[in-house]
Amino acid sequence: MTVHIDHSGDPVITLTIDRERKLNALDYPTIDALLAHLDRIESDDSVRAVVLTGAGHRAFSAGADIPSLAQSIAGGTERALREVVRRGHALTRRIEEFPKPVIVALNGLAYGGGCEITEAAPLAIAAEHATFAKPEISLGFPPPFGGSQRLPRHVGRKRGLEMILTGDPVSAAEAARIGLVNTVVPAGELIDAARDLAERITRHAPTAVTACLRAVTRGVNLPIDEALAMEAACFAAAVPTDGVRNGLRRFLDRTSASDVPFTQAR
Repeated sequence: MTVHIDHSGDPVITLTIDRERKLNALDYPTIDALLAHLDRIESDDSVRAVVLTGAGHRAFSAGADIPSLAQSIAGGTERALREVVRRGHALTRRIEEFPKPVIVALNGLAYGGGCEITEAAPLAIAAEHATFAKPEISLGFPPPFGGSQRLPRHVGRKRGLEMILTGDPVSAAEAARIGLVNTVVPAGELIDAARDLAERITRHAPTAVTACLRAVTRGVNLPIDEALAMEAACFAAAVPTDGVRNGLRRFLDRTSASDVPFTQAR
């Protein structure tokens, strides 16, 4: 088993990539295991959020497993596209579009595919010693798990290209400054910080959380008119839900009890 799952009964589940001796590199069985776990988590209503981390303290993930990748490339272009690119895209798209929040807890270096998972995840918290890099150029190819597209969208074209074209690592503090991660915490507080963020999200209705994730993820790269239409569609899908009914009732009961006008209560 290269992916461990920790579900102690609360609504936040932890997935741990466990190839510590290989710096949690993403070989094909590990990618497939992550996808399978996400499929099961999506259908489990008791799970409201996912914390994704790596085993040990050195690495979240060093990226694609290079021996596996080399074998795929040796088999020719079609095999490389099938085994490397399509599988990598499937993982990062699944994380990006997951209907429950995925919070990456970066416990060390996040290189290559590890950085691409960070880019795809809606939220990320880094330990102070974490570093980020796009070293694919040193192997002769561009990032194959979606990183050539997501990174510039997150941090800007010039910053993204500097990382992609040089392969040079950046610190956790720099990653936070440019918007690649949400925040940086001491290593010993990493998982607690990720779980705290998850719990601040899961106090809200699951239908509302899913609607917000979908509106942002699907709309962020659209022209504004199309993005606003996406926002409207996500709002419309939420209107008939218990989350809206219960949320409005709680608010109106509270404001009625305190005799505070709606405009002031907001």
